[in-house]
Amino acid sequence: MIIAAIVIGSIALYLITAYAFSSIEVDREAASQEVEIYILTNGVHTDIVVPTITKQFNWFKDIHHLSDSLRYKHLAIGWGDKGFYLNTPTWADLKFSTAFNAAFGLSSTAMHTTFYERMEESESCKRIMLSKGQYDRLIQFINQSFQRDDNGKVMLIETDANYGETDAFYEAQGTYSFMNTCNSWANLALKKGGQRACLWTPFQQGIFDKYHDDHDS
Repeated sequence: MIIAAIVIGSIALYLITAYAFSSIEVDREAASQEVEIYILTNGVHTDIVVPTITKQFNWFKDIHHLSDSLRYKHLAIGWGDKGFYLNTPTWADLKFSTAFNAAFGLSSTAMHTTFYERMEESESCKRIMLSKGQYDRLIQFINQSFQRDDNGKVMLIETDANYGETDAFYEAQGTYSFMNTCNSWANLALKKGGQRACLWTPFQQGIFDKYHDDHDS
């Protein structure tokens, strides 16, 4: 009974803390609006969506090329636990060991990238405008999240877990845990880009609440 009470109390404290810190908003920097990005969620996980090619950076130089690459104008990038990414295609496939290792930082991490031809705003996809300086900082943050080989190349993960021909997984830097989730990474990316964000959040809802009904970010 005592152990159960401690577990329940710990979970309750975590959720209350997450809600409180997610509710505290970090304000956007005042800047010119020059580069269009998006935030995208599947209801659990948040991706940062960047333009594939700008004068500042060409993501095709690092991320795998497609046969008709120029069709794809946007690249969604997410960071997360490698076990979740590669071994849990659906919630029905989730194993206790995968969840435990992820929650307590016992496994490695991965980047997931997906090309899109176009993006459309919706409840799960929000447009955000950055200055060139803010986008430079976002590029740097994302690039530093990839693990690289001795030649400075991103490290592709050869796996059958890909969702289709337009996505891929790469080795990542950092440690995933219940305090540092995929959404925490996306929230930090927005902070680095000088955009509205949570003080801290492990969940996607805290991020998207900041952009609710905002069509001119």
